[in-house]
Amino acid sequence: MKRNITSTDAVHAGDPKKHAFDAVPQPAVFTSTYTFEDSAEIVAHTEGTHPRADREEYGRYGNPTCRAVEERIAALEGTEDAVLFSSGMAAVTTAIFALTKRGDHVVLFSECYRMTREFVEHTLGKFGVTSSLVPMDANAVTGALTNETKLVIGEMPTNPHLRCVDLERLVASCKGRRGLKSMVDATFATPVNCRPASFGVDLVVHSATKYLAGHHDVLGGVVCGTRALVSLARDLRGVLGNVCDPHAAFLIGRGLKTLALRVEKQNATALAVAQFLEKHAAIERVFYPGLPSHPDHALARAQMSGFGGVVSFVVRGGMDGARRVVDRVAIPRIAPSFGGVDALIEQPAVMSFYEMTPEERRDKVGIDDGLVRFAVGIEEPDDLIADLAQALGESQR
Repeated sequence: MKRNITSTDAVHAGDPKKHAFDAVPQPAVFTSTYTFEDSAEIVAHTEGTHPRADREEYGRYGNPTCRAVEERIAALEGTEDAVLFSSGMAAVTTAIFALTKRGDHVVLFSECYRMTREFVEHTLGKFGVTSSLVPMDANAVTGALTNETKLVIGEMPTNPHLRCVDLERLVASCKGRRGLKSMVDATFATPVNCRPASFGVDLVVHSATKYLAGHHDVLGGVVCGTRALVSLARDLRGVLGNVCDPHAAFLIGRGLKTLALRVEKQNATALAVAQFLEKHAAIERVFYPGLPSHPDHALARAQMSGFGGVVSFVVRGGMDGARRVVDRVAIPRIAPSFGGVDALIEQPAVMSFYEMTPEERRDKVGIDDGLVRFAVGIEEPDDLIADLAQALGESQR
């Protein structure tokens, strides 16, 4: 099931050798609409016989730069097709809307991205779609399924505790049930570390803002899967209008070329950082699937070729202890994202969950006041570790 994505794949997969104007990179095509030579061409396009029939007519329905990036991501994920969106959440929500209708039921793992949970629990309900949250155990899915269940949504690894779901069991739970599909958010993994479609997952989604683009300078999202399922998301994108613009697609495509190099570096750096933190007296607990202490370590080893570039850890001293560490590190910037070449750090209890009481944070979403999420970049591991060491030393004073 595991297959390593190489730098050759990241540079060339799905990318035609010859580009317009003989350019080496895929050109960014900036246009809102496309011309036709005459009425006969319009008829040919409508009937599907025009060379451009499956692609562009108007900018909301497609763009050659976006399409080239979609084809490369599909090749990296090992899926038949992919479709780009204006953000990761646009990809997630459009895919869910495309696969559900009033009266349907959705199952979602409780350890998922906060905004995905909010959308499923609150927004979908307004459209008559019910939902159930289940623990991070693929076996729990079976007990939550009903005759109305049409979609099971997971994330692997999860944010911020980096839990992993057994993909084979998840797929097995859905198998044989008519109309039931599975969708996995693999943003943290990237196709370098894990390809859920190879386990039988129906749809794979990414926030391309993160590792795929890799430079903290663009928003984007992508849905990957069979042509039939991706076409549902693409058609709905044309209605909702949450398209990826060509400049954003160009930046994502450029980022993809160094994806394997960056992720391999971040895998190694994050593991070294996690091992350092686990031994430090100021740390209560480290969450990283590459550590034997992580509850899903064996599963991660079986499903992933690398463990990712994010390390979460709990600092002794609670809210104040974690805040001192975040404020004292010199290299990482304080920001709510991950996956880029620059290291970022944040305290979830302050950044994303501050409006909740400490009891709500712990009981509802498992966010400890002392939790810190550290997303490594491509800096030298020794530099990041030394920086953490000085910040942790200061936090104990």
